Amino acid sequence: MEESRFDCEEDLDYAEIVVVRHGETSWNAERKIQGHLDVELNDAGRQQAQRVAERLSKEPKISHVYSSDLKRAFETAQIIAAKCGKLEVLTDRDLRERHLGELQGLVYQEASKIRPEAYKAFSSNRTDVDIPGGGESLDKLYDRCTTALQRIGDKHKGERVVVVTHGGVIRSLHERARPSARKVEKILNTSVNVFRLFDGEKWTIQVWGDVSHLDQTGFLQSGFGGDRTSG
Repeated sequence: MEESRFDCEEDLDYAEIVVVRHGETSWNAERKIQGHLDVELNDAGRQQAQRVAERLSKEPKISHVYSSDLKRAFETAQIIAAKCGKLEVLTDRDLRERHLGELQGLVYQEASKIRPEAYKAFSSNRTDVDIPGGGESLDKLYDRCTTALQRIGDKHKGERVVVVTHGGVIRSLHERARPSARKVEKILNTSVNVFRLFDGEKWTIQVWGDVSHLDQTGFLQSGFGGDRTSG
């Protein structure tokens, strides 16, 4: 492998963080709301994880791999870590998906009928509304996951690290880096999103939503769970 500039330049004033959404699950395919429920990858998701791992293994060296502790993210991270130097996966609960309260486990199309109050809270344009059943507001998700990424960035200046997480988290990270930009829609499974975190808590995005490692049949076109449905 070609020597990474992250190996030979010690004075870089930023951490490069490759944020990857987990591979597909059966619940993504069935349009079921996951949130904090611990659903593992399906076969398509494992193939997606292998593809993104192969891609990242050919890019500049990865020093560490972080992951949400939920199975769908952790398994994706393990596949990447094995391919990128047999690294250990470091889990962080703050990288979990948004807790969606009473909506978790429901088929999205049925949620408004089965749990109307929870669905109303989920659909609200306000960012400070908690979802009944222990669910989080968008503000709580934002604070939790942006703090987690900043913590990782502060620890790994001059390094390139991978973070495997969830669609709702990645949308919040995008908002932190580009607060005046339009809200993002779909975050596809195993999409690659490259952030640089500089001194002074400045964030930039170098790569966004890249799934060039997948062919057109290799991912859910709907982006379910990586759109507003969170998963």
